[in-house]
Amino acid sequence: MEEYYLICEDSLEGIFTGIYDAYLKKKPHEQIHILVKGEDNYRLFAVYENCIPNEEKAAKVAKTILREFGKETYLAICRALASKETDKGEAIYKTVVSGFQMKNRHQLMGNLANPAVHRVFELARFTANEVHFHIELLRFKELENGILYAEIGPKNNLITFIVPHFADRFPLENFVIYDEIRNIYAMHPAGGDWYLVHGEEGIKQIEHTFSEGEKKYSELFCQFFHTIAIKERENYRLQRNMLPLRYREYMTEFQQK
Repeated sequence: MEEYYLICEDSLEGIFTGIYDAYLKKKPHEQIHILVKGEDNYRLFAVYENCIPNEEKAAKVAKTILREFGKETYLAICRALASKETDKGEAIYKTVVSGFQMKNRHQLMGNLANPAVHRVFELARFTANEVHFHIELLRFKELENGILYAEIGPKNNLITFIVPHFADRFPLENFVIYDEIRNIYAMHPAGGDWYLVHGEEGIKQIEHTFSEGEKKYSELFCQFFHTIAIKERENYRLQRNMLPLRYREYMTEFQQK
């Protein structure tokens, strides 16, 4: 039995295009697989194809998922798409396939007995937890030009889930959130809509010199943070549970001592 492997770009458009092309093949779904990146060892009796991201195809798949499975399932799939795990494309594709076999399609994410659905649920939950941490712990600093600037280094590609929260909270502020792992800048002009900029283009638009007021208040905040604790009540294990170590390098209070 010949197997088909569709190699897709690691993005919503790429994987949704792969799902669209998988259905175009009109082959049994058990024979079709979606890969986010190519395999190191190619399989015998298998056909490998590269999928070029197509906005029109991706939009059709997104619209179908929303219509057939509901908003909550679509959000869970989008969160799973943001995961760093390479098996997400296959899990999402098989989840969509299993959803069309259900009578009550809006209950798709409740079908955790299905391995693909369970995997999507796991990926979505991990991404959602990381989004929650970043929203709570993100620290802005004021640059000399008045722009609020923050850096993050998330495991998953979740910047598009973080920015709407701050755009809603600070609609009249110019701010930038930079994902240094993926070299992506989220730009929010005051009173406008936010957008993403990749690579060096974002650096050209930002001056990384902090204002004198920012330096002063950062120092004061650090002194406050490191002197207010009661030594006898320190609990490092609890602190690590509430605030994982990997977030601290981006937080003002842990950058200066």
